[in-house]
Amino acid sequence: MERLAVGSVLLVCLLSGASALLQSANQHRVCQSCDPQPASCKWNRCVTSCSVSKACPGPDDVCAAVWWRDAGVVMVETRCHDPLRSLKGVMLDSYNSSDCVLTVINDSPNLRVCACTGHVCNERVLLRKTAEEDDTSSTAVHGGGFRLPQLCRFCDIESTACNASGVCQSSCNLTSICESPGEVCVSAWRRNKGNATLETVCHNPAFPFYGQYLTDYNSSDCVMKQVKGMEDDFFICSCNREECNDHLLFTHASTPQETIMQSFPPVLLVSLVPALIAAVAFITTFYFCRAFHQQNLKAPKTKGIDSETCAIIMSVDDRSDSSSANANSLNHNTELLPIQLDAIVGKGRFAEVHRAKLKQGATDESFQMVAVKIFPYEEFASWKTEWEIFSDSELRHDNVLQFLTAEDRKSGRRYWLITAYHEHGNLQEFLTQHVIGWDELCRLGRSLARGVAHLHADRTPCGRAKVPIVHRDLKSANVLVKTDLSCCLCDFGLSLRLDNSMSPEELANSGQVGTARYMAPEVLESRLDLENIESFKQADVYSMALVLWEITSRCSAIGDVRDYEPPFGKLKDHLCVESMKDDVIRDRLRPEIPAGWTNHAGVLLLTSTIEECWDHDPEARLTAHCVVERFGDIGSAAISPVSADTKSARDSGNDEKEP
Repeated sequence: MERLAVGSVLLVCLLSGASALLQSANQHRVCQSCDPQPASCKWNRCVTSCSVSKACPGPDDVCAAVWWRDAGVVMVETRCHDPLRSLKGVMLDSYNSSDCVLTVINDSPNLRVCACTGHVCNERVLLRKTAEEDDTSSTAVHGGGFRLPQLCRFCDIESTACNASGVCQSSCNLTSICESPGEVCVSAWRRNKGNATLETVCHNPAFPFYGQYLTDYNSSDCVMKQVKGMEDDFFICSCNREECNDHLLFTHASTPQETIMQSFPPVLLVSLVPALIAAVAFITTFYFCRAFHQQNLKAPKTKGIDSETCAIIMSVDDRSDSSSANANSLNHNTELLPIQLDAIVGKGRFAEVHRAKLKQGATDESFQMVAVKIFPYEEFASWKTEWEIFSDSELRHDNVLQFLTAEDRKSGRRYWLITAYHEHGNLQEFLTQHVIGWDELCRLGRSLARGVAHLHADRTPCGRAKVPIVHRDLKSANVLVKTDLSCCLCDFGLSLRLDNSMSPEELANSGQVGTARYMAPEVLESRLDLENIESFKQADVYSMALVLWEITSRCSAIGDVRDYEPPFGKLKDHLCVESMKDDVIRDRLRPEIPAGWTNHAGVLLLTSTIEECWDHDPEARLTAHCVVERFGDIGSAAISPVSADTKSARDSGNDEKEP
């Protein structure tokens, strides 16, 4: 019995020792361990191609991964790591997770690291913790991870079997995570001396690609378009969907001209030449006759405001040939304008505005005063939106702020928009400091309406096609006063181009935007009719009415002029959306129209116009173009008979002339 007892004790000791040894062995974590290798990335994660796993030497070691990009290719290095030591110069503060969630190293923005405690948990690295946190409009950190920009094929230039017809695949097997959230996928096909090549890259559409600005980068498909003026056959496409530059669409009569011409037998060409010449001559003659006839029919309609606006646009076009406006043709990747910043003259939510000197000649005394709107790198989206609005050549108008150029100032990590400078500042500041006369009211109000009407129009006054634009943040602070006391619109950071192809989802891309004090009732209530692009214009007209009210309130023609106050100024200093809902929607309040405004026939007509523009029903509001026409009557309105005392006070307070 004693031997059995001793044997049992020995057996228990042996089992306990074996269990302790197994437990000790299990404390050494198993991790992937490979030198840098390309990784396969899909949206929010990258999977390593490492096939080597090993037990870590230390019992406290964790699995770690280092992520970076080399010439557009994602590289990942995996290893065991002691969490008490730095990894690439960074002490890890989060390594107890079962997932390897990458974090950005501030000093090395192209380098990311992660660590985890699961079994071989560094086999894949996550760019954020969950796919539900997807928000392509931001690069902010989410739960320890960071935002993934676009995924594109990225093989630079390679030979290709694609013959620029039909549908082609890129044959590129490398996927890149684009460097910045603003970059899109681009492919370029070219034939040089009979050899076809295809280039697949990420590219920022704010800058030219082979001298061409990308115009179709918001598309989900990469549709190839031929670039004219190149020595060889050259096609470019751009798109903004995951790996969309792998699938290339040639939708035109798709072979290059040289190939088409070679496909015709010479005899057939010779027989067709006379017929082609005759057809071209006939069509040309018919076209000129029709154009001459239409010009005669339209001649009477070019008088008045349309011809005046055309002249303004032509003068702006002429001015665009000046040395300052020629900045648009510079390659701002390598050459920046010689600008010396002066004082800060304005500051908003996304940027600050500086007065600056643009050097014009060899001496420091030769310069042009300009305005520079400076965005931090974090506000790339706001800068890009405003730059895209300004880049539309058909936007140019005497009552829209003149745009010179945009620059990426990499050395200071800032984005610049360079525009004309107006020393009177914005309309709110001007009205605060000045009482205006009747002529000045008409000039300010009419030019404001003309600027808004030009934004909303689908054609220029000269008949050229134009994409309508809505401002979405019209207020007196976003209107500048020029030296001739006319207005010009500025600050297009929230503006939207009303392309007819846009879906309701795209139209609602930024939700409830603007300044609460100036928001239309339907914007405050988030009930814009997204099926009808006119609803966006109607909201702009409501905001314009409030600005017209501000201008009128400071006109000496109304008699007693009070100190400047913004719309709804008597309610609160800083209005929010919820409080404005109560006042504008529930109580249907509008700024006060004093009784004295009815004593002047012109002001009375302008007041009626303002009230129609801020009507609660969007469909009942006037269009901006109609307001421009109304100002033709307002400016020439006679002054109604009033008492001698009132008339004397009015005449002494302004320089208006009665008809």
